[in-house]
Amino acid sequence: MDLKLVKWGAKGSDSQKYSSVVPNDTIQSFRNFVSGAVEANNRLWAKRDGILVLLDEFDVIGTKFGMGSLIKSLTSPTVKFGVCGIGQDIGALIKDHKSVARLIEQGAIHVKTMNPDETRQIFATAEELFKKKVKFESGVVDHIVELSEGFPYFAQLIGKASVQHGNEIGTNTIDGKIFDEVLQKIREGKSFPSLEQQYQLAIGRSAERAMLLALLAEQKSEATLYDEELGRVVLQRTRAAAQGLGIEYMDQLMPRLVEERYGPALVKGEQRGIYEFADPVFRAYVKFRKLD
Repeated sequence: MDLKLVKWGAKGSDSQKYSSVVPNDTIQSFRNFVSGAVEANNRLWAKRDGILVLLDEFDVIGTKFGMGSLIKSLTSPTVKFGVCGIGQDIGALIKDHKSVARLIEQGAIHVKTMNPDETRQIFATAEELFKKKVKFESGVVDHIVELSEGFPYFAQLIGKASVQHGNEIGTNTIDGKIFDEVLQKIREGKSFPSLEQQYQLAIGRSAERAMLLALLAEQKSEATLYDEELGRVVLQRTRAAAQGLGIEYMDQLMPRLVEERYGPALVKGEQRGIYEFADPVFRAYVKFRKLD
């Protein structure tokens, strides 16, 4: 579709075409759209200089090859790109264009997990939006803060599951008793369909693989070896505990956890025997999920 600008005012609305699609040329079409948007924005509003295009959840893009060159060719003094993603995905972006690597290195921002007060604010905001018709007891919020490990998405999922369970039993107050029932449903895999599907795909109906995945998720990292916030785990440190649980052939269980078609749950690191959880929220879920 062509790019149009619609302006509303006291006299109604006015529409004007600014840029057109170039048949069979997505890149030039996008350039036209961006330049038209910049021109219209500067002429009609606050004379801002350009546009920032944020590519959020970059890690879910299946094939990233060529993205570095694409971003490089589309960047201009008035058009900039921001890439948001988890873990190692920036590496996939910069493989095909070395000059992008320098830009990433200069402008990369590591987003840390939320601190406890920020996570608590999620629930304070929710209560305000619900006009106090839904109430989370402080002890429940503290428990969610602990379980979510600073990941706002996981905190929101737990909060949403709590409200849904409250609706089912006819209460607007999430107290300790109600929350225990919510936790039991989560541990049994009955609350988060997408995470549970990811979990089942990873373990493949193998009780031993489920135990191994849980051991890796619970492994404590040492900052002297690597950055703990990256979620990396060392296979060798889990071997003794795995054998103690009767897992004799741990190496035979690992391939499914790193194969693309089954997730992957883990990504191989550069050093032998070191892995990283592809999704830190999934790691938090695995730690919480009850073994069947």
